[in-house]
Amino acid sequence: MKRALWLAAALGLSITTTALAQQGPVPIFGLVELSGTGTTSGTNFDNGIKLAVKEINASGGILGRKIEYTSLDTQSQPQVAKALAQKALDQNAYVIMGPVFSGSILVSMAETRRAEVPNFTGGEAAAITKQGNPYIFRTSFTQDTAMPKVARYLKDTVKAKTVSIIWVNNDFGKGGLDTMKKALDAQGIKVAAEISTDPGQLDFSGAVLKAKQANADAIFVYTNEEESARALRELRKQGYAKPIVGETTLTSQKVIELAGDAANGAVAHVGLTADAPLPGIKAFDEKFQREFKFRSDHNGLKGYTGMYVVKAITEKIGKVDGKAFAAAMHGAKISAKDAPGVLMDVSFDKNGDIDRESFLTKVENGKQVVVKTLPPLGAK
Repeated sequence: MKRALWLAAALGLSITTTALAQQGPVPIFGLVELSGTGTTSGTNFDNGIKLAVKEINASGGILGRKIEYTSLDTQSQPQVAKALAQKALDQNAYVIMGPVFSGSILVSMAETRRAEVPNFTGGEAAAITKQGNPYIFRTSFTQDTAMPKVARYLKDTVKAKTVSIIWVNNDFGKGGLDTMKKALDAQGIKVAAEISTDPGQLDFSGAVLKAKQANADAIFVYTNEEESARALRELRKQGYAKPIVGETTLTSQKVIELAGDAANGAVAHVGLTADAPLPGIKAFDEKFQREFKFRSDHNGLKGYTGMYVVKAITEKIGKVDGKAFAAAMHGAKISAKDAPGVLMDVSFDKNGDIDRESFLTKVENGKQVVVKTLPPLGAK
C-alpha cells in the first residue's frame, strides 16, 4: 500500500514537473561575437535579437510562454564558439542564434546538429548549408545567392570587362572569393587580380597599390567591416577613381562611420538594410535607435527577423519542439502580412538557405541610399 502511494506520488510529481517545463520560459541562446574582430557584427546581431525578444515577450511571448534569452560571447574564436554551443545545449536550448562569423558557425554547428537543436546563423559562407545539416538556417543570403546579383550589376551597369578582388583570408572571404569568381566568369568578366588580406589588417596600402597596378575596370572589396573602412580610406588616399563595389558589409553603417567621406560612391548589394524603403524596416530602425542609442547595420536586422521567424514557425507547429521546428523550416514561406516582425516575405529551401527581396545601395553624402530593389532569386 505504501509502495503504491509512493508510486502515485512520484508519478504525480513527474507529471507536474513536465507540465511546469511546458509552461516555463522558452530558452534561447545567442552565440555572438561581443569581443574580438567580430564585435561590430556580433553586437548588432545580439541587439537585434534582444529587441525582438523584448517585443515578443511584451505581446505575450511564444504560445503564451516568455522567451528567456541568454547571449554568450564567442570572442570571435571558432573553438570558443564550439564550447559555448555545448554550454547552451547543456542548458536545454530550444534554438541557438549565431554565431555570425562563418568560421565560427562552421565549427560550432556540429554540436547543435548532434543535439538536434535548430541553429540560425548570420554567416554567409556557401559551405555552411552544403553539408546536409537539417538543423542549420540562415538569416542572410548565401554567397551563392548574392554574388550573381553583384556580377550582373558589374556587367550590366558598370560595363566592366575586368575586375580586381580584395578579399579577407578567412572562411568568409575564401567562400566569397570562390563564389564571386564563378559569378564573374558566368558574365564573361575576367579577374585581373586576387589580393589577399588578413582579418584585422590595419595597413591596406600594399593591397590598394596592387589593385591599381592591375588596372581593372572596377574593384570588388570583400572584407569585414573595420577592414572595409580601412580599404576605402586607402583607395581614396591613393586616388583610386574607378567603381568600388562590394557585398553587404561595404556600405554598412559601421563602415560609413569609420571611413567617413572615403565611403562616398561605394556600391554594394545588401540583403537587409535599415535604409530600405519599407514601413516595417523604417519602424525597426527607429525602435533600434531608441533602444540602443546607435543605428543598426544589417546584422541587427538579421537577429531581429531571425527571432520573429522562430516565433512564427513555433506557433505554426503549435509546440516548443526542436525536431518539429526544423522539419517545418524546410520549404517554409512566411509573409510579413501574417508575421509583421519578419519585415519582408521570406522563404527557406531544403538546405536552410533564405530567399527574399534584396537591395542595391550606394553611399551618397555619408549616407547609405537604396538605389534599387531586387526581386527574390526564386522569382526570376
